[in-house]
Amino acid sequence: MKKNIALRSLLGGAGIVLGALSSSHVSAGTAFVHLFEWSWNDIASECENFLGPKGFDAVQISPPNEHISHSTWWARYQPVTYTNLTSRSGTEQELQSMISRCNAVGVKVYADVVINHTAAWSGGGTGWGGTQWTLLNHPEFSSWDYHSDCTIDNYSDANNVWNCRLSGLPDLNTGSNYVQQTLADYLNKLQGMGVAGFRVDAVKHMSPGDMQGIMSKAGNPWIFSEVIGAAGEASEIQPSNYTFLGHVTEFKYGTDVASNFNGQIKNLASIGESWGLLSSSDAVHFIDNHDRERGHGGGGNLTYHDGAKYNLANVFMLAHPYGYPKIMSGYNFSDTDIGPPSNGPNNCQNGDWVCQHRWGNIANMVGFRNYVDGTSMDNWWDNGNNQIAFGRGNKGFVLINNESSSLRQTLYTGMPAGEYCNVLAGDEECSGDVIEVDSNGFATFNVNANSAAAIHGGQLATPCDNCSGNGFSQLNFRGTANNWGAQAMTLIGDNIWRTTVMFDGGNNQRFKFDISTDWSENYGDNNADGILELGGNDIYTSVAGTYIVEVNDKTLGYSLTCVDCSSHTSNFSSLYFRGTPNGWGAEPMQLVANNIWEIQVNFDGQSQQRFKFDVSGDWSENYGDNNADDILERGGSDIYTSVIGSYKIQVNDQTMTYDLIVD
Repeated sequence: MKKNIALRSLLGGAGIVLGALSSSHVSAGTAFVHLFEWSWNDIASECENFLGPKGFDAVQISPPNEHISHSTWWARYQPVTYTNLTSRSGTEQELQSMISRCNAVGVKVYADVVINHTAAWSGGGTGWGGTQWTLLNHPEFSSWDYHSDCTIDNYSDANNVWNCRLSGLPDLNTGSNYVQQTLADYLNKLQGMGVAGFRVDAVKHMSPGDMQGIMSKAGNPWIFSEVIGAAGEASEIQPSNYTFLGHVTEFKYGTDVASNFNGQIKNLASIGESWGLLSSSDAVHFIDNHDRERGHGGGGNLTYHDGAKYNLANVFMLAHPYGYPKIMSGYNFSDTDIGPPSNGPNNCQNGDWVCQHRWGNIANMVGFRNYVDGTSMDNWWDNGNNQIAFGRGNKGFVLINNESSSLRQTLYTGMPAGEYCNVLAGDEECSGDVIEVDSNGFATFNVNANSAAAIHGGQLATPCDNCSGNGFSQLNFRGTANNWGAQAMTLIGDNIWRTTVMFDGGNNQRFKFDISTDWSENYGDNNADGILELGGNDIYTSVAGTYIVEVNDKTLGYSLTCVDCSSHTSNFSSLYFRGTPNGWGAEPMQLVANNIWEIQVNFDGQSQQRFKFDVSGDWSENYGDNNADDILERGGSDIYTSVIGSYKIQVNDQTMTYDLIVD
């Protein structure tokens, strides 16, 4: 039995081994998913059909050891033996097959391992794989391999937490050389099968010294330790004491993000170490996990029950550079103890499984994170409340609208000029609208309420080199919207031609499609049924705004999809606020009504406080006020003001007047 060893002895030496263990920090990738309670066969298929193609770095699996025979999810966290790898997820042979198949498509496997304790349910019985056991008698362990029968009742006492029973579960004497080697043998076997790393359960119930002993015997594998930091608990069991072993779970991240998505997400501009979080290089973080979505371990997280807000929080996590993010993916439940559905996900067609990792926004943001990896967060913008945007170097840009009204905003992205797929507009990265970044790095985003948009250099809306048309060598859009000129369409997929058109909703607005730009082979719609006919009638439409126009040259179907349905008119194509409040930067204003441009500005009342308006962001056409009469003149004088506070500034580009409206 382990004695109450002094804390100094248990913690001492941690600094000595930092160099030896540092290799365990370097193999983390960009993002991974926890397929909670999935079977080995279903995970193998998901690696091949979805996780690999979508760019997931790894998959976390449920504990692979034999466990108690019980229907609850937590049965997996009551080990019966570490030598029999038959579990609710499948046999050892199926486990091996899954690991091999996932590795073959570039998806690493992280096994959840429970090494602090063994089973307690009903005091004994027959395990899932047929193994007989009693409370202190398992194939590998007898009574002398456990700590004494005491209950954890004082989290301010580290020895009590390390050496007593958690919820009545027999606490292994992890300071024993025999116990350490037995547990290391289990980890070594899994590594030999191809497991790339481990999530270690209940780590704060083992001393850092005991954990070091186990991991050193297992060759110092890549791990992330489950350590729930909590105020008022002993300093020795806080997360920072375990980072020398590898990554550590950062539970505070999920609750911090949740509180701001339920408050104001503008505050998330500074989230990171300054908020009291672990160093980014040490943290595995998440919006929720299998415990927190059930309200265990403190709660306070967003979960799949929160719908769009949960979705947006995951978008933020995957876009932001902090840590190594883990995505939760489990099943529907109302009873927080209930185990997984009797039937598997069936390629996520079984509605009993939530499959959060397949939600279009979450899945496509994995590709975003992969592409922008290694870049800083730049060009932050917010509306002072629940609409934010930021870039990742010059590689990507994301906008999140956590409000109940739509958003139209022109923003500086820092990205090269070009047409980019909005990867959050559909299940596939380039199945929705296209966002154009101009030569100055600005782009206009149109985002619905409680939605997001994201672009990155890995998903350009460019011609498809390997795609084929069914009979059209080229295709052109022609209509009143472009004065019947020939606007070339782009082949973006097999048989799919696309272009973007701005319609004004005018009388007799109409269009057709032309193959060779000479009307010799043109297509219209005789029956107004969305199907083209050779030489068919002009296609009339009353829509107003910017639309994606697509034609399928195999089915001859066509469609119009709104990108920006705003019908606001203006004399300026854009307008920027520039002045002392923003260091004379070019801050885009928003067209909120016909000819009305608007922006929110914070004034500090400084001496010589002033501003002007700039049409193109390059001073080539700028407006000031020569007479201080609220009437703008081109090239006019700087506009001086002594106001202090938040003001809404409006410009009417028809009357050329401006207003400052106190907020």
